[in-house]
Amino acid sequence: MRALILSDIHANIDALDAVLTSAPQHDVVWNLGDLVGYGAAPNAVMDRVRDIGSIFVRGNHDRACAGLTNAEHFNPVALTAVRWTQRQLNAATMRWLREIPRGPIMPDGPQVSCVHGSLLDEDQYVLSTQDAWRQLAHPHTRITFFGHTHVQGGFASNAEGEWFQLKPEYSEDATAESYELHLHAAATYLINPGAVGQPRDRDWRAAYALYDDEARIATFYRVPYDVRLAQMRIQRAGLPDVLGSRLRVGR
Repeated sequence: MRALILSDIHANIDALDAVLTSAPQHDVVWNLGDLVGYGAAPNAVMDRVRDIGSIFVRGNHDRACAGLTNAEHFNPVALTAVRWTQRQLNAATMRWLREIPRGPIMPDGPQVSCVHGSLLDEDQYVLSTQDAWRQLAHPHTRITFFGHTHVQGGFASNAEGEWFQLKPEYSEDATAESYELHLHAAATYLINPGAVGQPRDRDWRAAYALYDDEARIATFYRVPYDVRLAQMRIQRAGLPDVLGSRLRVGR
């Protein structure tokens, strides 16, 4: 089985379309949450992912935009985007958004978990080995795919109890690239495919991953997209300018 893994699309239809155009052959699509928020095309993104997806985990922006939680603790820019998104979503899309389950979800039996933040808390940011160690020491499954941080990579531990940070290595920042991670049977992994719609690892290209369970490989991808068009959508929507400007610098 080959699973296309997407996370943190954040209503960026231009990045999503670039990913779907470039994605290699796959059997299923797993989405790790935050379909909406920040970007200017929430209905278009939701229509697209519902057509292709089979597994969905809700993100904190999905939950807030659906009105399932109070968003007052969001920063002012994020809160503005939440309120704007709530006004844009049509009734059918809002109903569907509210029904997305929280993680973890295990789409491949005991092998894989899908979460938004972490196994312990759907809103937790896993950014360091200190954040990751409790999950790697007591995993639900051997592999956990997570999002939320908008940083592609992850963490691993081996049978000897050694800890590793996983960081893809790329040569260019203007072309499509990939990086293969070979998964060892005795190791435990936390893998973040990165953000499709708003990367924060100083690489502006849309990020995603492909998991091949037979080959035991997780492949990270970066693909360029029309950032200017995404920025224009944000500007025309009247959303905060910073939501457009940050797309070019990957922050």
